[in-house]
Amino acid sequence: MSGMEIIEQMRGLPTEEKRGIVEQIWKEFGGELGWIDPDLTPEQITELDRRLADFEKNPHDGIPWEQVQADLRKKYGWK
Repeated sequence: MSGMEIIEQMRGLPTEEKRGIVEQIWKEFGGELGWIDPDLTPEQITELDRRLADFEKNPHDGIPWEQVQADLRKKYGWK
């Protein structure tokens, strides 16, 4: 099966399922494909990994993106 055939099959899946597949691809192949920013220091990578692990343990502790956007628009008068 080609990559394009896989993508075509994914189009019909629910969003959460597509997100899970993309995350799994990233975990398995991201580093191998050079998707880690080469300008990041080892300390920055460690911190990002720590934050990701914290998010995965407590996914509802953050602020939804829509709320962040609304707060920024209000604070800075953006439309």
